[in-house]
Amino acid sequence: MAEQIITGIDIGTSKIVSIIASVAGEDRTPRIMGFATVDSKGVRKGQIVDIAHVSSALEDCIEKAERMAGIKVNSAYVTVGGPHISSINSHGVVAVSQPDADINASDIERAIEAAKAISLSSTREVIEVIPREYIVDGQSGIKNPIGMSGVRLEVNTHIITASVTNLKNIERCLTDLGIAVDGFVFSGLSSSLAVVSETEKELGVVLIDIGGGKTDICIFVDGALSYSSSIPIGARHITNDIAVGLRISLESSEKIKLFLMDKKNLKKKLDKDNLSKKDDIDVSDLNLLEGLSTVSYKTVIDGIMKPRLEEIYEKVFSEIEKSELSNQVPSGLVIVGGGASTVSSVEVAKHIIGMSARVGTPQHVTGLIDEIMYPQYSAVVGLLLYAKDYVEEKAKLNIKDFNSILRSFSVKGSVKKVIGIFKSYIP
Repeated sequence: MAEQIITGIDIGTSKIVSIIASVAGEDRTPRIMGFATVDSKGVRKGQIVDIAHVSSALEDCIEKAERMAGIKVNSAYVTVGGPHISSINSHGVVAVSQPDADINASDIERAIEAAKAISLSSTREVIEVIPREYIVDGQSGIKNPIGMSGVRLEVNTHIITASVTNLKNIERCLTDLGIAVDGFVFSGLSSSLAVVSETEKELGVVLIDIGGGKTDICIFVDGALSYSSSIPIGARHITNDIAVGLRISLESSEKIKLFLMDKKNLKKKLDKDNLSKKDDIDVSDLNLLEGLSTVSYKTVIDGIMKPRLEEIYEKVFSEIEKSELSNQVPSGLVIVGGGASTVSSVEVAKHIIGMSARVGTPQHVTGLIDEIMYPQYSAVVGLLLYAKDYVEEKAKLNIKDFNSILRSFSVKGSVKKVIGIFKSYIP
């Protein structure tokens, strides 16, 4: 397969990230060539509220990535998330087109189309249809029925829908920059591709993507996405709480939060200041506008940040309970996004939800990876893996379709037809 250039764009509440990679060779591992991130403007809780500001930030971000990669971007895959996301599980049934032959790609496509036939508001659009399992003549748990024999094909799917308005706004921002949208991908699903292992998915796992203004949730059972949702609360709320609690600006509050999230830096400060004797942490190096030189560890972390983290995980726990899958996820929680690095994030998650937890970092990519191996870039890295798998799957289906045409083409029968035509003209 020839070299393919893939671009992914993550439009978040706190930041906009663009990434450019090439996919080539036998292993088809994305090789990152360009990467850029800029502060986001005009986005609230994952939804665009000011097109002009978003377009400006997007242009800046994409130009930086293009300069690094030395490539002009013409199209891209884009993440979407936020409270406008909703999901439903659906079932589709079809009769196999050729019962005397094998089940082929067209049969699967018809079954999935049947599952997509759900009542949907005109304000919503399906962005993802994920097969959870196939059932052939009553036999369930089948992952890939192509090549199997049967007369009845069923499929259980997970359908993710998004607001048409938000999708059109994103598309308009990119179209103004001369970039076509290859596809919209739910950011929770995208993150899972980069950080969750196949073993964890098979056993059952919950992915939590804590962004700036929203938190996306994906629950995998038996290797398939079975539940997804998004709640309108994220790491930006922690910043706001620190600003209110310490009576400082949002800019200063963000500096303090990032400082406390840097565990190595914080440890040095704690050792230096001997926190067992002194509760205050020296933040004079941050050059805060208010001239603040020290902050109380207990006040900021235990009194401000932890309560907000507890609220986030309580809402996540409610979503897990709502899914009725809490007993089918022994692999526990995988936490990604900017909020994953917040102090005590894992400990609070374990305490509130009662499951094992870990922070996920992007995997399965090569090239310029030093800057992107952090939880907050899981979604944009996942876009590369999504695009690669989508293109490969499409190529496989085309090959299978071609093979089915060849199988249905009988040389002997065709020769007989030609001879019959000639005979009709011979007296």
